[in-house]
Amino acid sequence: MPKPSKTSQIATPKPVDEKITINLGCVDLGQIDLLVQEGFYANRTDMIRTAIRNQLSTHSEVVRQVVLRKTLVLGIQHYTEADLLAVQASGEKLQIRVLGLASIAPDVTPALALATIESLTVLGALHASPAVKAALMQRIR
Repeated sequence: MPKPSKTSQIATPKPVDEKITINLGCVDLGQIDLLVQEGFYANRTDMIRTAIRNQLSTHSEVVRQVVLRKTLVLGIQHYTEADLLAVQASGEKLQIRVLGLASIAPDVTPALALATIESLTVLGALHASPAVKAALMQRIR
């Protein structure tokens, strides 16, 4: 199955952080604020990021095994119009599985995405035009 071109991967801009919202109890939030106030962390975000990274590190072997078992691409996977036209010319369809960032270039049309992407599994973030996301909605797992 054709892979995205090396040049498209090089040209991919660095992804920005994704924003999430969490609900915390008052006691947990107070303890975070206390640690920030005492200088252990620069701010709430710094403490929460550190806690998340520590947990991910604790579970890194499980993550590694699941990535292998589910044949996920770990990191950034970028698809350009040229990549998808090559897939279309080969008569194949992609089953995209990414843990990280899956990016579909802005010039990819919904029709081309539908013709070339059989399924899309993203654990992390999907960057694509709203039209492409809408077209692929039934194929996103």
